[in-house]
Amino acid sequence: MMSLNGLPLRVFLYTHDVDMRKSFNGLLAIVQSEFKMDVLKGDKFLFLSKRRDRVKAMWWDIDGLAIYMKRLEVGTYQRPLVSTDGCYATIDRTQLQLLLSGIDKQERFVQLSQCFEAMRSSAPLSTQLPT
Repeated sequence: MMSLNGLPLRVFLYTHDVDMRKSFNGLLAIVQSEFKMDVLKGDKFLFLSKRRDRVKAMWWDIDGLAIYMKRLEVGTYQRPLVSTDGCYATIDRTQLQLLLSGIDKQERFVQLSQCFEAMRSSAPLSTQLPT
């Protein structure tokens, strides 16, 4: 996984679907034309595929552009629920880590709630243990 250590990090998520065949020049063109930002400042830019099973991140890494790509074998990436400023949304480190790990916070909350509800409605553990 890409490093999140170092200087303060700004992460921008492109709100439109991206053709994952785009590489350095194609993604750089999106950053310059849509984001109207300079990639040399060290910010990270995220792009999701139409099927949402792939994500690409691009940033300036000391001496050149770097791209990180990940494909989920099962499930899809979920866009974080954040306010957008036009064509992109700003996300924080936690949202970035959850996004890259493929964790959907809302789905995870529902799963945990169902688990706790099942535990609450079941018989006490002492009655379930063999004697």
